[in-house]
Amino acid sequence: MAESILDVNNISLAFGGVKALTDVSFSVEKGSVFSIIGPNGAGKTSMLNCVSGRYQPQEGAITFDGKIVTNLRPNDRANLGMGRTFQNLALFGHMSVLDNIMVGRYHLLKNNWVTGPLYWLSGAQKEELAHRRHVEEIIDFLEISHIRKSTAGTLSYGLRKRVELARAMALKPKMILLDEPMAGMNLEEKEDMARYILDLNEEFGITVVMIEHDMGVVMDISHQMMVLDFGKKLISGDLEMVMADPHVKRAYLGEEVDESEAVGA
Repeated sequence: MAESILDVNNISLAFGGVKALTDVSFSVEKGSVFSIIGPNGAGKTSMLNCVSGRYQPQEGAITFDGKIVTNLRPNDRANLGMGRTFQNLALFGHMSVLDNIMVGRYHLLKNNWVTGPLYWLSGAQKEELAHRRHVEEIIDFLEISHIRKSTAGTLSYGLRKRVELARAMALKPKMILLDEPMAGMNLEEKEDMARYILDLNEEFGITVVMIEHDMGVVMDISHQMMVLDFGKKLISGDLEMVMADPHVKRAYLGEEVDESEAVGA
């Protein structure tokens, strides 16, 4: 059995009397691309928020890379190697692309407010140059050299999505959470983003957990998948197994299925 990097066990989340997630469990294999699908309101983003630490579930436990992180803050999870992008862009619009990506390296800085002012004496200069070299590699990888000095808020939506991915990569993550990375993109932009996701998974060895509505993209690049509906898990597992489930065929592929084939029928 492949080693898992993320184990989510019996997570339940409620906002007042509204249940966003109910007893959801799943595991993500290290080095895989894992997609979470489901209709609007199914609890997909709520699940990513629980994994990343933005939400605190009322029940259950989350283990990342062998460490229980259920009660850790988002910045502590980032320190362990968990990156994140958002459905609604969270860039600093007034800052340059380069500076936005450099923000992703902040938690890796060893110099602080005491040693930082001694820029040339404390090693802060060498440290900054090392981080800049790493950021430049990411910029080259995502093919955004031509906008590196541009103000982030002036860019097209597709390019801003790419910059946000670059900032998440700058965290040096073991696992990256992508919340609808291709939402609002045209076909060409989607193809580019799918290629980048595959490359960062294969070349950088980063595990990807992704929410995406485009089933064509999901089926092309995913190794594993989980289906949520009304905050409950319908099924999870290898892509072929999930896509063979009659409920998934009917709901997401529009196929007519024999009810006797349904799991538990």
